[in-house]
Order: sequence, then C-alpha cells, then structure tokens
Amino acid sequence: MSRTIALLTDFGLQDTYVGVMKGVIRGICPEASVIDLTHAIAPQNIRQGAFALLSAYYYFPACTIFLVVVDPGVGSERRPVAVQAGSYIFVAPDNGVLGYTLAEIGAYQAVELNNPGYRKTVVSGTFHGRDIFAPAAAHLAGGVPLDNLGTILPTLSDFSPPQLALTADGVTGEVMHIDHFGNVITSIGMLDWVTERRLKLAARFGSSLPQTEFDGTKVELELNNQVFYGIRRTYSESLPGEALAIVGSSGFLEVAINQGHCAARLGTAIGDPVLLRNKG
Repeated sequence: MSRTIALLTDFGLQDTYVGVMKGVIRGICPEASVIDLTHAIAPQNIRQGAFALLSAYYYFPACTIFLVVVDPGVGSERRPVAVQAGSYIFVAPDNGVLGYTLAEIGAYQAVELNNPGYRKTVVSGTFHGRDIFAPAAAHLAGGVPLDNLGTILPTLSDFSPPQLALTADGVTGEVMHIDHFGNVITSIGMLDWVTERRLKLAARFGSSLPQTEFDGTKVELELNNQVFYGIRRTYSESLPGEALAIVGSSGFLEVAINQGHCAARLGTAIGDPVLLRNKG
C-alpha cells in the first residue's frame, strides 16, 4: 500500500531543502505520490501555515498524509508528531500548525515521533524535516501503523483560534490571512450561498457561534474604519479597482479589490478586527 504525501513548508524553492525531503521519501517509499501543496509560507509563520492547511486538506483524497513543516522551534523541546484525524494523517511539529484543522475535524489520535527505527540514524538539530518528518511520512505511506512510530500523546499543543463570536453588534472576527493577491481573508465563516441573496453562516474552529441565515445584500462589513455594503458573489459584480466584500473559495468572508491589492490600500494587518452587521 502507498499513499499520497502532500508537502506544506516555509522552505521556499531557492534551496535544496524540499528536494532533499523528497529524496528521503523516495528512498523509503518509492511508490508514494508526492504533491507540493505550497512552500511559500512566510518563514516561521505558524498561523499562516495553519490557515493554508485548513483551506486545502478537505480537497485531498482520503488517506492523504500531510507533511507540514513550519518549525521555528526545531531542535527545541517541542515534539515531532504524527496525527490521525478523520480520513487523514498529519506529520508536523507540535506547535499549533495543525490546530485549525484538528479543531474542525474533531477527534484525533496522536503519537510522538520518538521511535528511532523510523527516523534517520543521525538527526540534525536544524533539519527535522529531512531527518524525522519525511521518514515518518514515508513509512506511513508504505503502510507502517501510526502506533509503531512512537509514544501515544493524549493532547497536543495549540494556540487560540481566530476571533469568531456573536455579539450585540453583530458577528465579530479578525483578519486571519492575506493572500498573494492582497485579498484580506477574515475568520468569519463558514459561509454558503443558499439562494441568490441568502447566506448561511456556520461556525468554524470549534466556535459556539450559532448557525444562522441572512440576506447578503443587507449586511455591512467594517474593517479599518471603512464600511463595505453587501456581500458579492463574484469579482465581476464590481468595477476594476473597486473594493468589495466577497465569500472566498475557502468559505471565509474576504475583502478584496477587483484587480488590485486590498491589504496595501487599506493598510490591513493580520489580527485587525472585523465586524459584520446585519442591516436587514
């Protein structure tokens, strides 16, 4: 048996790090299919890695192994782990990078990768992607049971999920991510269009936000002291250069500029508060 391994790192492509990890995988499980999810996570940006994984994992086939290496604590006391959750396996440092995804999936089984039989003989203090994580993913792809890789862990490290709550003023959230195009992705979601005008909002990240429906044309979104009226379905509903609120492909409410860089124009940063008010 062999499986797909999806790589997500902050290594970039200028150096040999990604290629070396693939070489280690090929040496252990040559039948494994390796997919590059992204290597463009900003260096050491755990939350960006967590969002990237959350927005992508669902679209992969069952039994995919996600090899996630965004690891500013490499060589420290943070634990290397492998986690079975739902239909997927995740191999990563225990630093919260799996937090958003595990909160969405729910129950999981985790082990610390401390069995020396499933790592490189010599482990570098600075490149666990090569010496611990890639071997673990490759052995899992080849059919080694999760329990064989190390000690069972009852809990994993985490960080606070993004703000998402219902208040007297409306739904409060925060800027969670800014993508390559400058689109400002908020924590307000999951959003689904149920009719041409009506949106359904369901909580993510384990939030207690109740599921609700509202008229997407009768809401306003406040961000950086600017107000955006209504939520559009497509960029084509706005003129080039116009700012708009839109439901992005990952189901989160976004603020964008048609053919422009929204974050730069608004001076937006990760963590900025957002407020969605229903005016209907």
